[in-house]
Amino acid sequence: MTGAWTGYVRAMEHFTIATVAEKSPDFRRVLWTGGHTQLVIMTIPPGGEIGEEVHEGIDQILTFVSGTGEARVAGETKEVVAGDLVVVPAGTKHNFVNTGPNPLVLYTVYGPPDHADGAVHRTKEEAEAAEAAGQDEPPTA
Repeated sequence: MTGAWTGYVRAMEHFTIATVAEKSPDFRRVLWTGGHTQLVIMTIPPGGEIGEEVHEGIDQILTFVSGTGEARVAGETKEVVAGDLVVVPAGTKHNFVNTGPNPLVLYTVYGPPDHADGAVHRTKEEAEAAEAAGQDEPPTA
């Protein structure tokens, strides 16, 4: 994308976020993108994971809606369950793994945005392919 991105609206957006996240079968779905942050819901299948990664220059806050898993952040591992929140500062290696028998459902806020506005990736493999092809780039401000 070239030039300044002006696709975000300046009106209120309202989500019953836990309900919206629970209803999404997609690995990753971008719900809202602003000029400085982005709201994304994720569903990680049993035995699945986000994948170890580092976001340079992007902070991330993850809130867990249902399921059980492990947060692996900066070499430390903690169990996560519904209601937990994990902060991942920019530049920190992290991964989130579903350790339970049900989907691990969460929503996350990136600051600044990390994915293409409106992106929907049904599976982790689809998400990785889009990233590799350069089709999941955040809007430019």
